[in-house]
Amino acid sequence: QFLVRNHWLSVDPYMRGRMNDSESYVPPFELNQPMDGGCVGEVIESNHSDFAVGDHVVGQKGWRDLWTTDGTGVQKIDVNLASPQSYLGVLGITGLTAYVGLLKIANLKEGETVFISAASGAVGSIACQIAKIKNCHVIGSAGSSKKIDWLKSKAGIDEAFNYKKVDDVSAKLKELCPDGIDVYFDNVGGDHLAGAIDNMNKYGRIVCCGMISAYNDETPQPGPSNLFKVIGKEIRMQGFIVSSYLDVQGEFVEHMTDWIGAEKVVWEETITEGLENAPQAFLDLFNGDKMGKAVVKV
Repeated sequence: QFLVRNHWLSVDPYMRGRMNDSESYVPPFELNQPMDGGCVGEVIESNHSDFAVGDHVVGQKGWRDLWTTDGTGVQKIDVNLASPQSYLGVLGITGLTAYVGLLKIANLKEGETVFISAASGAVGSIACQIAKIKNCHVIGSAGSSKKIDWLKSKAGIDEAFNYKKVDDVSAKLKELCPDGIDVYFDNVGGDHLAGAIDNMNKYGRIVCCGMISAYNDETPQPGPSNLFKVIGKEIRMQGFIVSSYLDVQGEFVEHMTDWIGAEKVVWEETITEGLENAPQAFLDLFNGDKMGKAVVKV
C-alpha cells in the first residue's frame, strides 16, 4: 500500500444523485461515512513497488486529506505537463466526458450546428471548444453576462445566450439556429431539452450528459411534452456514463494535450480554499455562479 496526501478535490453535480438512496449507476453515499470524489495528491509514504514517495496521483478518495490504497484505480500524473488540478478537469474525467459525448456518442461531423447547455461549466466549456476544433457552428447557454462574454471571447463559440433573460428557450434557439440543430449536448434538461427537440434537424443526435435543472426537485418533473418529435425527426437520443468509456482515455489525453499545446483549448477554474469549505463549494454548483471546473484546494 501507499499513503497519499490530497492537494486538490473535485466537486461535481453528479454527487447530488449519490445523496439519494435510490437505484443508480453508482452506489449512494453512506451516512456518517466519508464521501468519495475525484482528487489529486502526492505519495508521502510507500510500500508499493509502482508508486514512489513524491509521485503525484489522481484517484477517487476525495473529501479527506489523507488516504491509503493498494493502487487500484489510481493513476500517476505528470505535473510538469500540466497543473495538478487540471487532471480533475480538462485532462481528467471532465474533459473525457466532453470528448466522449461529442466524438463517440454524437459522432460529430465537421460543419454541423451544435447546441451546448451549461456551456461555461466544467464539461460544457470543453465540449464547446472541441466542437469548434471540428469546425462546427456552436451555440451555448449560460447564466450570466460574464459567462456569455467568456464563451464568445475566450472559448470562441459563435453564439451564446443568458437563459435567465430568455422567456422561451425554443424561440431563442430558432433565432440563433435558423437552419436547425444537428447535435445537442444536454447538461441541463428541462426547457433546454424541450427547446432543442423543437429545433433539431432530421437525424439529429441528443447526447444526455446531465440534467442539473432537476437534481434538487423533490418531485420529478414531467418529461418534455414534445418528446414525440424524436419520432418524426428520427432523432437519436442517448445517455452515457463516462466510466463506460475509459478505454478511450489514452486517445483523449493524446488529442487534448496537442490541443492545449496549440492553444486551441482554454479553461477556467473556480477554486475554493480549505477542506472544511468543500460542502459550500458543492452547494455553489447549484446557484449558477461558478465558472468552469470547481475544485477545492486542500
